[in-house]
Parts: sequence; C-alpha cells; structure tokens
Amino acid sequence: MKIIYKAVLLRIAAIHLLLACTACGNVPIEYTYPEPSDTPQIMGQSIHEAPSALGEGGIAGMIFGDPEKKKPISSGNMIPVNAYLWRASLDTIAFMPLSSADPFGGVIITDWYSPPETPKERFKLSVYILGRQLRADAIRVSVFKERREKTKAWFTANVSKKTGAKIENQILTRARSFRIGEKR
Repeated sequence: MKIIYKAVLLRIAAIHLLLACTACGNVPIEYTYPEPSDTPQIMGQSIHEAPSALGEGGIAGMIFGDPEKKKPISSGNMIPVNAYLWRASLDTIAFMPLSSADPFGGVIITDWYSPPETPKERFKLSVYILGRQLRADAIRVSVFKERREKTKAWFTANVSKKTGAKIENQILTRARSFRIGEKR
C-alpha cells in the first residue's frame, strides 16, 4: 500500500511541476534593443575618432615610420630605439620564428630554430637595441645553442662569441642600407 501511495504522490508532484512550467510560457516579455546610430561606437567613442593600432599614431607608425613622409620615426617620444636597427633586426632574423618583439624596450626574442641541414642542433637569439642612434654599440645579439643527444634530450652547447658579432654586423649593414635607401 505504501508503494502505491508514494507512486501516486510522485505522479501528482510531476503533474504540478509540469503545470507550473507551462504556466510561465504566457508571461509577456518585452525586448528592448539600443537604437542604431549612424556611426558605430566603442565605449561611447566613435570608432572613426579612435586611434588605430595600425595607423599613424599606432604601433605600426612607430615602427615603420610615417607613411606620408616615408621616414621612420626614430626621434621624439614615440619609440626609444633606432627604427633602422629595429627594422634591420627583424629583417635579418626573419628566417627564425619570433617568440616576442618589444619595440619600446628594444628586445626581440626568437623561438628555437633547427636548420634543415643540422636537425640535431637548434638556435635561439635575443636581440637588444640599446639606443636611438645608428651605431655599432647600439645593438647586442645573444646566441643560444642546444644539441640533441642520443637520449633525445637537448643540452646546452657552446657558441663562439664571433657568431653574435657576425649577426650584429649583418644587422648594422642592413640598417645602413635602409638609411641610405630612404635618403634618396
């Protein structure tokens, strides 16, 4: 008898729950949407007035220069490093994958790169642009090298100090060619 009584109570509770849920279906809901405006806005400011990250006042303008004047911005308070060295550094190490590039701090860090001819070696570069002038002491390159051993683990390997100096010289040569090319 108790089992039948519990089954009846469960059915009555289920019917009440079902009726309560269906009763909510007829509640009037008013949807309000903002009125469309002629100019799109972001946080109350027109997007046409907002500065673009890729425009003249943005990062691209600071790195690659003013597109109207075709001169890099390397003075003033825009970018604290030499624009020629920055561009030449990115151009010289373009074959390596970038891990990070900070134009305001003048630091470029690559990810590990294994040359196809030596797959058991990999290299990583850190390029530091130290000043606003196009000078040899305004750039430093640190080279890191690892070798894969038979255990399939990577171990630090020695790198000649000349390797970093050679890359610095390539960057300086490329930066000078950028400067000469833009003077014409």
